[in-house]
Order: sequence, then structure tokens, then C-alpha cells
Amino acid sequence: MTDYIATTSGQRATFLCGKSWTAYITTFVLAVLLFFAALPLAFKYNTRAALVVLIGSALIVGYRLLSIRSVQLYYDEAGVWLASGILPWKKKLNGVKWRDMDEASYESNFWSWLFRSYTVRIGQRYTQDTEIFASGMARGKDAVASVNARLQEMIRSHAVTL
Repeated sequence: MTDYIATTSGQRATFLCGKSWTAYITTFVLAVLLFFAALPLAFKYNTRAALVVLIGSALIVGYRLLSIRSVQLYYDEAGVWLASGILPWKKKLNGVKWRDMDEASYESNFWSWLFRSYTVRIGQRYTQDTEIFASGMARGKDAVASVNARLQEMIRSHAVTL
């Protein structure tokens, strides 16, 4: 896990994980319905309606794919961050600073174990309002281990105090 990304503040950050392939399933089902059900029905009605359905479907499916792909969990010197969104008014950045972090954990059940798609929770010591909660994360189990190891390393080096 040595992939680095640039943060908005110019710092280098370590990429932990993004959405798993399971997050794309609903978009795939929607694409099948739009392109193989709605589009043929629109062609039976009118060619112009079919063009509108085709363009609308492509925009909807494309936006959903890019939105899922935009979700990134990473850490830097300041803390752990979850970035998402592609449109300027939809971009979000949630984070927990190292000094305020409680622990990182993941939820495991049969399906998450089978598909390697975990729900990740990065807790905040003082309030649950600012914690990170992300479902369907690929390598979420490894990301949690990496965050907890980094937190312990920072505690041992006295960079963070409890």
C-alpha cells in the first residue's frame, strides 16, 4: 500500500482503498434496464424519444460510475480522510484527525468475507458526528489494519497523545 495521492493542501497522502466491485452492481442492473428495456421501448414509440432515452441513460450510468470511482479513503500527516464526488457542488471530504481518532474497524459478515467488500468505520473519540463510515470498500480490512498500525506508530513516537 504505497500508492500516494496529492491532497488539496499539497501534502502527500497514502491511498488506502476505494469502492469494491460490488458497489457497481446496482449501476450495472440499472444500465441493463435502461439500455435493454427502456431503449427498445422508446424505439417502438419514436426515434427521437429513443435518442433522448439513449443520451439520458448514458449520462445517468456514466455519472453513477464516476461517482462510485471517486470514493477514496486515504491518510496523510493530519489524519484519515474519505473523499468523494465529481461535481463541484457534490464533492465531500470527511476526516478524522490523528489526535481525535478512537479506532478503525470493519464489519464482517458472510457476504463481505466472500466478496472482500467491507464496511469501514473510523471512529472519533469525542463525537460520532464526524466519524468516517464507508460501505462496500475494497481492501477495507487491510485499510483498517494500516490505519490502526499508523495510529499506534504515532502514539509510540509521541506524535499523538491520548
